[in-house]
Amino acid sequence: MADMTEPTLTVAVLGAGSWGTALAALIARHGHRAVLWGRDADVIAAINAGHENPRYLPGIVLPASLQATGELAEALATADIVLLAVPSHAFADTLRAAAPHRRPGAGVAWATKGFEPGSGRFLHEVAGEVLGAQIALAVVTGPSFAKEVAIGLPTALTVHSDSPAFAQAVAEVLHGAAFRAYTGNDMLGAELGGAMKNVLAVATGVADGMQLGLNARAGLITRGLNEMLRLNHAIGGQPETLMGLAGLGDLVLTCTGDLSRNRRLGLALGRGQSIEDAVREIGQVVESMQTADEVMRQAQRHGVELPISSAVQAVLHGRITPADGLRQLLAREQKAEYPRDLFC
Repeated sequence: MADMTEPTLTVAVLGAGSWGTALAALIARHGHRAVLWGRDADVIAAINAGHENPRYLPGIVLPASLQATGELAEALATADIVLLAVPSHAFADTLRAAAPHRRPGAGVAWATKGFEPGSGRFLHEVAGEVLGAQIALAVVTGPSFAKEVAIGLPTALTVHSDSPAFAQAVAEVLHGAAFRAYTGNDMLGAELGGAMKNVLAVATGVADGMQLGLNARAGLITRGLNEMLRLNHAIGGQPETLMGLAGLGDLVLTCTGDLSRNRRLGLALGRGQSIEDAVREIGQVVESMQTADEVMRQAQRHGVELPISSAVQAVLHGRITPADGLRQLLAREQKAEYPRDLFC
């Protein structure tokens, strides 16, 4: 049931995968006009005719008011808010294609997690370059599996923006009876948390695939959070961002929930499967494959040691086996948990 009786805003959601479809359905259920854009003509036709995305969210009924289109100009024609939900490798190209069709005054948000492949730039840097400094930008992030959002299970996310008014506008179209949307002003920290947790989820998946136990999983999550906090401090993010939904919340979900593609990749590797077979079985984009490189690029740029993330990168590139990575981590010298302060 919609939370409002009359639509108040039009939101163009770009990306008709599982996450984009779930967000568009959520917005439509809240009484706003949601237009979902995607490239797959069969998916678009199925959403419009049968109110279902059979490829990414099979069996889940979508709101009848949700419209889907394969035409970018049509999706953006009346949009007050543009919300991207595409993989990080498609982010820049989608933004460039959308820019000429964006209505004046329409802000741009994204629920994409990761860095620009190759350059390691944060997505807000890419968006600022493509759209210009005058456009309101926001990142939507936090612990959220698309399937659970699509079926209406309780979820909490956070919207970070340099524009408090735009963060509030985005949060309001998402916020509803079973969906809490908070706001913040730390796009840098929010984006780091959303990207880096994918790398750490591979590590915990590997440990669980190797049946190392719950103690090992808890240790990896905790020390992984420490790596996130240290890199976040080095790049200028706010520590409280990573102690909230954008960091700790998303990290715990992705490291422990089997709906996580990155955790499932780790599980497969820990059980002895090849990377190629594991990715083929998952059947969707696994962000950690590129994100591990970009995380380590940031770490090297700022002189921050990240032993867990470094081991994940080496495993994903086939330089070491999961067992080798485990031995390397366990062989590290004993030391104080915080030698001088949290960020050492």
